Amino acid sequence: MDGLKIAVCDDDNFFLGQAEHAVKRWAEGQDLTVELQLFDNGDSLLTVSRTEQFDVLLLDIMMPLFNGMELAHVIRETNTAVKIVFLTSSPEFAVESYDVKASGYLLKPLQYEKLCSVLDDCKAPQDEESPHIIAKIPQGYHKIYLSEIECLEAQNKKTIFHLCSGKVQDALGTFSNYAKPLTIENGFFKCHRSYIVSIPQVDHFNTAQIRTRSGMQVPIARGYGKEFKEVYFAYMFQKETTND
Repeated sequence: MDGLKIAVCDDDNFFLGQAEHAVKRWAEGQDLTVELQLFDNGDSLLTVSRTEQFDVLLLDIMMPLFNGMELAHVIRETNTAVKIVFLTSSPEFAVESYDVKASGYLLKPLQYEKLCSVLDDCKAPQDEESPHIIAKIPQGYHKIYLSEIECLEAQNKKTIFHLCSGKVQDALGTFSNYAKPLTIENGFFKCHRSYIVSIPQVDHFNTAQIRTRSGMQVPIARGYGKEFKEVYFAYMFQKETTND
């Protein structure tokens, strides 16, 4: 990679200076050329982004008039390639960041090591990063790869990730938001209003219930049995054909 074009947008000029220093320090450590532009409001960045192509946008969410989340939605309407990283003092928008396919979500005060980790991911080729979900947990945020998920369960006001390792990860946020990337194309099936199961992790099933490889019993809602059977065999046939 020859270099990166990065924009930082934050209404706090002191923080802009901190972010500028941190990004330049990271670039020097990577021996990477970075063209960095700073903006103190979303309107200015939006105007420039219509004529210039940025590789990475670091956006403060809590800005007056035109906040970072609104800005990201507008930019995504015409630009699906740019990597968007949110900067904020509050974690409340973490799940919503999925809607604009954010590449990172960093809490203030900015921790240099976490910024480096996010920028490392942003400069890597897109196909090197396996599909994943950023789960909001009580301790912060946790990256969960789709290949690790055996089942997703909605329980009261939280979402539970049942992992292939046997571990269980409770996450804050709505089931519907976490479910977005868990599509049939990615090997998942919503067999019940409260459950999504990984098709490759299915060990046995009938019209009413699925048993996963770990032994978990997952219900199939009435009327979903036939569709699951068809999807399961179509997916497994496609997988076998691909492996031949």
